[in-house]
Amino acid sequence: MRSQDIISTLEQFVQQTPILDTHEHLIEESRRLAGPDPDDPFYPCNDWSYLYHHYALHDLYSVGFSREEARQFFSPHLSPKDKWRLFEPYYQRTRNTAYFLAVEHTLRQLFQEDHLDEGSVERISEKMQARTQKGFYTTILRDVANIESCQVNSLEHMLCDTEYPDLLLQDMSINSLCTALGPNTIANTEASTLQDWYRIIDHRFEHYGPRAIAVKTQAAYWRDLSFDPVTQEEATPLFSHLARDKNALSAAEQKALQDHLFHYCLQKAIDYHLPMKLHCGYLADNNVMPLDRLKNTASDLCPLLQAYPQASFILMHIGYPYQHEYIALAKHYSNVYLDMCWAWLMSPQASLRFLKEALLTVPSAKLFGFGGDYYPVEPVVGHAHIARQGITQALSELIHEGWLTEETAMLVARQLLRENAQRVFDYERVQRNWQRYVSLQR
Repeated sequence: MRSQDIISTLEQFVQQTPILDTHEHLIEESRRLAGPDPDDPFYPCNDWSYLYHHYALHDLYSVGFSREEARQFFSPHLSPKDKWRLFEPYYQRTRNTAYFLAVEHTLRQLFQEDHLDEGSVERISEKMQARTQKGFYTTILRDVANIESCQVNSLEHMLCDTEYPDLLLQDMSINSLCTALGPNTIANTEASTLQDWYRIIDHRFEHYGPRAIAVKTQAAYWRDLSFDPVTQEEATPLFSHLARDKNALSAAEQKALQDHLFHYCLQKAIDYHLPMKLHCGYLADNNVMPLDRLKNTASDLCPLLQAYPQASFILMHIGYPYQHEYIALAKHYSNVYLDMCWAWLMSPQASLRFLKEALLTVPSAKLFGFGGDYYPVEPVVGHAHIARQGITQALSELIHEGWLTEETAMLVARQLLRENAQRVFDYERVQRNWQRYVSLQR
């Protein structure tokens, strides 16, 4: 009976603790209010099907859903019931995954619908459309999901000029400055030399750095994370050649130039006291993932971690499915933190095992417990539910197995959900700089 009381108390504590969400891709609320556009890759419709537009879509593709069926499914012109008839056969094949469970939790908590079927899809669509009003992001995130704020990595902007800087703190994306640098990027500037490009990077950091909560790169989607030390003398002719001729560089030369510029951006992040977020592990989408490259990411990072002891590296998504290597990195390197963003959604059971093992291996101050990783706001509710359930279960099991006391478990829960983020990320600085920026724009 005492064990059940402990679990109940812990569950209530985890549910009531406001989360500092460390990773989202949320589009701006104003874009939702302006209405859907069938050609918008992030907001083609505003009915029940949109709840499945992000990660659940990848599982649909995995069981045979075609691109043409997806085009119809997310069309604003197809009725909710017609969409259900298209969707239902595939739904039965993949509704067991956490991508789908997150949507089902969202349906219950946000729309008070216990079942998704032909009879409920019209009601859900009507409720979604009625809810899409000024301030509905705040209602969903703070009032329903109990998320105090989110760190948002825009998929379209280097840093989004959000209308809600206290709710949607912004990462600064450095992809186009270094690891995704190409001739088209350079052509849109007046840069012809490496020194010119340094000045562009400096200007971007001067403009965005004070308002950024962190720096982010998704480079692992298209290259390895072995950033070799490349000197300015070696990089200078490479940049000049690339600026003149998009076909001038070999693959090895492109990597060398990217490596040099990544190191330059990393030093700028250090100068601005910005943690560096690195995508690690599993890749979204379908039929493109080179697992051999992902397998080596943890070891590829070691020289970088050693070279910059003053930097803070946030290794994201627990490196799934190679999460054990990341536990070792976080235990060994003082400048490494592990972020469970997306992980609860990819595999709740792997995340449960990861958290239990990490908490007996890595100082608890080095773990962030939740990031929804969505661009639609609604499914964040369901993902947060799964994360809270997983954190509660992991801590409860560690108490029951005799590894943690109830007092320690409560401390760890606070750290995972908010205290670690408060300590590592400078929320107060960012808020002050946003207020200053907004006042200057008036």
